[in-house]
This record gives sequence, C-alpha cells and structure tokens, in this order.
Amino acid sequence: MRGVTRLGLTGGIGSGKSTVASLLAERGAAIIDADAISRQSTAAGGQAIEAIRQTFGPEFIGPDGALDRERMRALAFRDPMARQRLEQIVHPLVGLETQQQAQTAITAGYRCIVFDIPLLVESAHWRARLDQVLVLDCRPETQIERVMARSGLGRDEVQRILAQQASRRLRLQAADHVICNDGISLPELTRLVGLLAGRFGL
Repeated sequence: MRGVTRLGLTGGIGSGKSTVASLLAERGAAIIDADAISRQSTAAGGQAIEAIRQTFGPEFIGPDGALDRERMRALAFRDPMARQRLEQIVHPLVGLETQQQAQTAITAGYRCIVFDIPLLVESAHWRARLDQVLVLDCRPETQIERVMARSGLGRDEVQRILAQQASRRLRLQAADHVICNDGISLPELTRLVGLLAGRFGL
C-alpha cells in the first residue's frame, strides 16, 4: 500500500466531479466511479436486481430487466425509508467492487487511486478508507442550472435532489482540498487540478 494515494473526490450534483476525474485520469490516476458501479448493479442482470425484486416487488423492475428508476425515485420521495432499504442492497455491492477495482489498480502500479464518490460525506465508512479528500464546491444555484441543462429535470426536482445530499458546509468540513468550480473556464479548472496533482502522487 505504501506509495499509493487513495483520494476521495466528491461534491454535490452538478459540481463537476466527472470533469475533474477525467483531468486526474489524464495525469495518470486510476478512477473508480462509485456511481457507475451502483448503476451497473441495478442494470439488467445486475447483482442487486433480484434483491430489489424481493424487497420492493416485481413492479420496480422494468421491462428491460433493470431497476425502474423513475418508480423508485417517486417512492423514495414519498418514503425516506425506501431509499435506505435500497442503499442497504446496493452499497455493500458497491463497496466490494470498489475494493476489487482498487486492488487491480494497485497491482497495475497506479500511484493514485481516485474514488469518485457522490455520497462520500453522507456515508460514514468512506472517510477512514481514504488518505485525502478533494471537494468540488459551487453555489447551489450553479448546481441547479447545470443539472437542469444536462438532464432536462425541472427546478423543483433538482432542488429535491440537493436537499437529500449533504450540505455544502458539511462537505467543506470533510475536505483536505477544495476547488471552487464556479464561474471558471475549463482551462482554469485544469490549471487548478494541476496545482494539486503533485500532492496526490501524480
């Protein structure tokens, strides 16, 4: 494990995590995308599908064999415990797969492993597994505008998503490093990532 930096990358929805992850990958980091792993587990044939069927009922599995995300999202807004039950199914699978991908990256000789974790602050166990945490920060209004532009969701729905995530204050308290990704250009964001890269072994 010596010489390998485990970097947690987090921020609210629309903060630019994917862009920064790509910039770190260009500098030689291995990227482990917890959100992508979660989506894979609930896709057709995913490891979580049968447990979801048994817990929530067959109506939560779409005709394509994947989780019906719209139906689950609607249930979670009505019943907060539903989201917890889903997380109890999915999170252990995500944890196991991230460990396996991390070991593969270490074996391959990567010096920095970036764990892209949207809910890093909300999840109690992640911080102890990481050497450093990089938080992408921006104003809530910026997040709302970005998510509306890319997803087509309405303002009210994006605001509900934001309300379910950790507050800006809590994320900043968890940070070892912060990049304010608000009102800056991609070249400037690239420059800021470059300034920090050496601290991550890149």
